[in-house]
Amino acid sequence: MPATAIDIGTYAVKVITADPGKQPNIHRVVEVINPFGTSLPTDDLQIEQIGELVNNLIFDNKIPHNDVRLSLPESMVSSKIISIPPLTDAELASAIGWQAEQHIPIQKEDLSLQYRILFRPEKGDTQTPMRVLLIGTRKSIVEKYVNMFISMGIEPTILETHVLSILRSLDITPEEPPTMVLNMGATNMDVAVVFKGEIQFVFTHTGVGALLTKTLQQILGLDLQQAEQYKRSYGLDPNQFEGRVRNALLPTVNTLVSEIQKAQRYFVSQFPQHKLSRIVVTGGSSQLPGLVEHISETLGIEILFAAPFATATGEVPTENQQTLSVCLGLLMREV
Repeated sequence: MPATAIDIGTYAVKVITADPGKQPNIHRVVEVINPFGTSLPTDDLQIEQIGELVNNLIFDNKIPHNDVRLSLPESMVSSKIISIPPLTDAELASAIGWQAEQHIPIQKEDLSLQYRILFRPEKGDTQTPMRVLLIGTRKSIVEKYVNMFISMGIEPTILETHVLSILRSLDITPEEPPTMVLNMGATNMDVAVVFKGEIQFVFTHTGVGALLTKTLQQILGLDLQQAEQYKRSYGLDPNQFEGRVRNALLPTVNTLVSEIQKAQRYFVSQFPQHKLSRIVVTGGSSQLPGLVEHISETLGIEILFAAPFATATGEVPTENQQTLSVCLGLLMREV
């Protein structure tokens, strides 16, 4: 039975219907602009606006909605990887609430908590710690989000974070070198590092695509639509528009580069014998002309574009694939 993945971004809403699994068979891809600029509605007006947008998209396009999968932006999530003495599943279930209180900055009564064991030492090894990923969100926000879909007659089957969805779509194996993954969206840049097949850390930096557009508006005196068009057309190309767009964007872009460098340094502090040898980028803002080349030259590191449709079949889109990694990861999850 087909599944439907929905990624509500601040710039666009993306929907993919496919036969789910490790090799999803794509039936339909739909993408529409989000004129409201919010990905997770929190007040009644936003819920009404986003709800109507998504409802029309689903029903106007006859999108199946028996198995609907959703993803939460990292900005609305608190993710923390902890190391603790080895515990059985039952012991961990008992201890996880206390661990969350220590590491997740959300009040206990409003905490919706999920956790995943990343590494557990072999039986009998009591010296090596186990590693657990804690993911906390606010119940009040999640309930409003889910209820928006329930009011459409849709009960979501999966709700997980952007980074988990994206990493699944990349399928980075334990044999691959230390890899940084950058999800460069309209409002946030999510940074995750994978080593030995495990997530080592995750953090989010605000201000990417939308901030670049706003910067062009202010410096070049453009309206919103013009600024967005100039950004997408010229980017960091020094030969376009006399380099004026590039010069306006560079200070903001270099702030992002500084955040990437911080993540590099943190990884080296955790694993002094290793270095990050590559970066994989995805998200709509990664497609900005010249951006990846600038980051690669500044950092002296190999940068690859994610290939979310590498294992997919069917109606695979030929353009804008970088914006669809979250949806692909949701569809590749085995329920």
